[in-house]
Amino acid sequence: MSKPLESTALAQFVTATAGRNMTKAAYVAVVTSVVLMIPLSIDSAYDALHFWINALLFACLVFFIFEWVVRLRQAVLGQRVVPYLLSVRGIVDAAGAIAVPLALALGTNPKTAWLLGVLWLLKVIPGIRGLRQLRRVLVQESGPLLSVLVIFLMVLFLASVAVYFLERDVQPATFGSIPAALWWAVATLTTTGYGDVVPITPLGRMVAAFVMICGLGVFGLWTGILATGFAAETRRDNFLKTWESVSKVPFFAALGPAAIADVTHMLRTMDLPARTLIIRKGQVGDCMYFIATGEVEVDLPGKKVRLGEGAFFGEMALLGNNLRSANISTTRVSKLLVLDLVDFRVLMARHPDLSQTIDAEARRRELENK
Repeated sequence: MSKPLESTALAQFVTATAGRNMTKAAYVAVVTSVVLMIPLSIDSAYDALHFWINALLFACLVFFIFEWVVRLRQAVLGQRVVPYLLSVRGIVDAAGAIAVPLALALGTNPKTAWLLGVLWLLKVIPGIRGLRQLRRVLVQESGPLLSVLVIFLMVLFLASVAVYFLERDVQPATFGSIPAALWWAVATLTTTGYGDVVPITPLGRMVAAFVMICGLGVFGLWTGILATGFAAETRRDNFLKTWESVSKVPFFAALGPAAIADVTHMLRTMDLPARTLIIRKGQVGDCMYFIATGEVEVDLPGKKVRLGEGAFFGEMALLGNNLRSANISTTRVSKLLVLDLVDFRVLMARHPDLSQTIDAEARRRELENK
């Protein structure tokens, strides 16, 4: 019995490794390797623990080589070797598997060679959802961002030339060339202000003040553009998720896009902790709920039913039966979308065809409940 179980577990592990997402074992290997970089750079710690440090780093290396071979095999079976090797994931996988052994083979000091294991940290990047959203925002807002970048470079170079002209005679060691002045301009325009190089002439200080103000403005523009882009992207994602949830409701499914869009705009959000009673049996209802994230439990006679993301409940309050028929509570932290009866009636007034759908659904529910 043990061999089939072991082979099944190994097959599942290989299948998970061949997928696009990071596995738990890969996260453990990445975290372990990054943590080991710290004692690797401390001579006293490395001398005391060099056997365990090298052993654990070698185990991480073997895992990442195995991961690369599995994905390469999957690409061969799928006849997409070249696309995989040229993709960002393929390049990162190859670098993580080859960099350290290649450095060791070339005679690099082991402590230096193992530092290349920091490349394994790049494996985490494709799995971060926020970074994918950032990439979409950067692409969509590339025009405004590039425009601000041009302004940044113009101010940077103009300030470097100006301070070079004004300070070269009084501070030849620090402002003796435009490249030297560029260091000061970058530190000032980015509002870092190291203070190691500062103009001392009155006009030079006026230029410095202007550059500081421009730095605040430029980075304020960048921040505003990115914040607006993120907000728009978040609203777009939320709208699509809400649209999907609303379209699953039987008496909304047959509606046109305009009516469903109206429903999504009327929904309000409710964030609830775990074990919170949402609906009490026998109380008067005036809204229905959609589960955006989380899970709820419906306490029916003789059984309990759990509803997950995308499900809905409480719709009978919109169909004319205002009394709740069961207790419903959250099982974990949940985010619900609520459609009130008042907004629902406004929706029916805007879309007369919805009344016919509601009447038909109400009659069907009455027959089910008899």
